[in-house]
Amino acid sequence: MFYAVSIIVVRYFVNKHNNTLALIKSILSVLAVFFSICAFAQKDNNVTIGTIDSIQSKILNEQRKIWIYVPHNGQADSKQRYPVLYLLDGDAHFYSVVGMIQQLSQVNGNTICPEMIVVGIPNTDRTRDLTPTHVVVDPPFMDSTFSKTSGGGEQFVSFIEKELMPHIDSLYPTEPYKMLIGHSFGGLTVINIAINHTKLFNSYICIDPSMWWDKMNFLKATKKSLAEKNFSGTTLYLGIANTMDESMDITKVQSDTSSETRQIRSILDLDKYINAQKQNGLRYESKYYSNDDHGSVPMIAEYDGLRFIFDKYRFKLHFKDFIDSTVDLANKFQQHYQEVSKQFGYKVSPPENMLNGLGYEFLQQKQYGKAGKFFKMNVDNYPESYNVYDSYGDYFLAISDKSKAIEYFKKALSLKENPESRKKLNMLLE
Repeated sequence: MFYAVSIIVVRYFVNKHNNTLALIKSILSVLAVFFSICAFAQKDNNVTIGTIDSIQSKILNEQRKIWIYVPHNGQADSKQRYPVLYLLDGDAHFYSVVGMIQQLSQVNGNTICPEMIVVGIPNTDRTRDLTPTHVVVDPPFMDSTFSKTSGGGEQFVSFIEKELMPHIDSLYPTEPYKMLIGHSFGGLTVINIAINHTKLFNSYICIDPSMWWDKMNFLKATKKSLAEKNFSGTTLYLGIANTMDESMDITKVQSDTSSETRQIRSILDLDKYINAQKQNGLRYESKYYSNDDHGSVPMIAEYDGLRFIFDKYRFKLHFKDFIDSTVDLANKFQQHYQEVSKQFGYKVSPPENMLNGLGYEFLQQKQYGKAGKFFKMNVDNYPESYNVYDSYGDYFLAISDKSKAIEYFKKALSLKENPESRKKLNMLLE
C-alpha cells in the first residue's frame, strides 16, 4: 500500500523540472498522499500529540503521571520501533520537544534525527526528585523551607531505572537507545545520572544545570568522576545560558567571587573541565547562548543538542539519485544505516514508510530495478508487517509476475486481513 513518499522527492523535482508537465502531475499526486498522512491529528476536530499514562511507584510511594508521544508513521499496524527520549520537567517542555522531533524526523522528509518516543515526566516534588544531595540552606539560592525535601535524587533515578523504563518498554514499541533531557534542577539530574549511572542512557542534553548545588560540592564530585571513569559510547551536550548582570562578560565573570554569579561560574567551570578530560571517551559539545537567559534557553539548546547528537544520522538524497538509473540508491541506504547502527549499538533500519514511499516513487517512474530493491529491503527489515508484503505484491503486479504477486498478497493476508490485499488477490485468482 502507498502510504507516504519523502517530500524530498518533491523538492528536487520542483527545483530541477518545474516546467515538465508529467513531473508536475507526479508531484501533485505525491503531495496529496503526503498531506493526507499529515492530517491524521485532525480526527474528532482535536489536534492530539500524545497521551497521559500513569504508573504506581513503590519506590516513590506515589502515583506518577507520564506524558507519552509515539510517532505516527501512517500505519496503525507498523512494526517500527523507536529510540526513547526521557524528558524531565515533562509538562513544561513536552510540546516543544515533540514538535522538534516531528520537524527533524518527519516533516518535509527530514531525517535529521530519528523518530522517537517521548516520555515526559512531570513533577510532584521537584526539589526532592531533582537534587542529588540534601542541603539545609545554601543562600542566596536555597532557604531552609525550599530545601526541606531536597536530596531524593537517587530514589528518583531508581524509579526511572527500575519502574518507569520497564513500564515503557512493556507497553510501547521501544528500541534500546535512550536519551535524557533536563534543564536547571533537571540539568543537575542529567549530570548526576551521567556520572553515577553511566549505562542508563546513551546520550544527554543538559541545559543550564544548577551546578552551584550544595555550595559546589556536587561539582567537585562530578569532576572526580569525569577524571576516573570511562564514558565511551556516551554523548553529552551542554547548553549554557547568559545569567550575568549587564556589567559582566564571559571572561570577567570567571574571576568573580560573588554568590550572584555562582550559577554561570559553576557551569563554565564544568565545561572547561570536561573539555580537558580527553581520556575518558565522552563525546561532548557545549555552547554559550549570549542572547538567552535561564528561562529562554531550553528550546534552542534542545534543538542544537539534537543536531549534535545525531549529526551522522541524516540520509541526504540528491536529485541524481532519482533520475540516474545507474545509481544504486538502495545500497546507499544500507551502507548509511550500517554506520548508524554502529553508533546506536544495535541494528537500525530505515523507516518502513520511507522505503515504501521510495519504492512506489520508482515504480511510478518505471525504474523497476530500484523499486524492487526498496520493497525487498522492507520485507527483510520488517517481516512482521503485512504492508511490506502487500507493497511487494504491487511491485510484482507491475512487472507482470502474477505468481509472485499472488504469493505476496497471500502473505500479507496471513498477517492481517485487509480489503486492499484481498481485492487484488481475488482479481488475480479470477
